[in-house]
Amino acid sequence: MQIKNAQTIRHAELTLPKILIVEDNEGIADMLKELFQMIGYMCLVRRTAVDTLQLVKDYQPSLVIVDYLLPEMNGGELCSQIKRDPATQHIPVILSSAYPRVLLSLGTYGSDAFISKPFNLDDLMRTIEQLLEARIR
Repeated sequence: MQIKNAQTIRHAELTLPKILIVEDNEGIADMLKELFQMIGYMCLVRRTAVDTLQLVKDYQPSLVIVDYLLPEMNGGELCSQIKRDPATQHIPVILSSAYPRVLLSLGTYGSDAFISKPFNLDDLMRTIEQLLEARIR
């Protein structure tokens, strides 16, 4: 009976949306991870964009949320790498920044959405749900 339960849990984990958060602010990253796990998403946090493209390829998240201002490499460049790679270009990417004017003047790097910080959680969740639904269709 335990094996059946373990298989059921593994199956459920395979069907849960997986979100990758690339955010260097520990408080924001922890808050988002806790929120997503509470509503039933699997969630992984990364603090830097360096070498994250390979993680995206391996983890195959349903969606990626990337902070624009990250140490060593900006989130816009990571977004661009994700969108240029045939193995990951189908994954929706949300760029976020506390400096939306700067980001908008530089372009969106192929992102599927942009969320300005501080963000409204309802707006963020609505955007995530829309992108996940669009991916299923």
